[in-house]
Amino acid sequence: MNEVAKHEGGGTADTVKLVAAILIVCAGIAAFYVLKGQQADWVRWLSFALALVIGAVIFALSQHGRAVWKFMLDSRIELYKVFWPSRQETGMTTLVVFGFVVLMGAFFWGVDAVLAWFTKLVLGTSGTGTGG
Repeated sequence: MNEVAKHEGGGTADTVKLVAAILIVCAGIAAFYVLKGQQADWVRWLSFALALVIGAVIFALSQHGRAVWKFMLDSRIELYKVFWPSRQETGMTTLVVFGFVVLMGAFFWGVDAVLAWFTKLVLGTSGTGTGG
């Protein structure tokens, strides 16, 4: 049971770290607004940045922070495996997409025209003017 709890995200210590990180960041935000008018702007920004850095460090030391770091490293490895098309392939694909958009626009315009004509035929309206 303990191994499952450790693998899924830690225990009490990790929860305390996460809560502490959140509270420190919130305290930095609060200090930024509380010190308005009392301290210079650079002091306010420094207090906010410092709280953000301390909160990030505490988060990084938790199990969740380590999992996020591992995810970022794994994502970087996967990014190297991506096949990037050449400039010519990208241009041809773009032209195909634009052509298909024009074709489908003409198709739906035609369907709309046929349905409008059929609606006028069924309702017996002439379609001239605003109907007033």
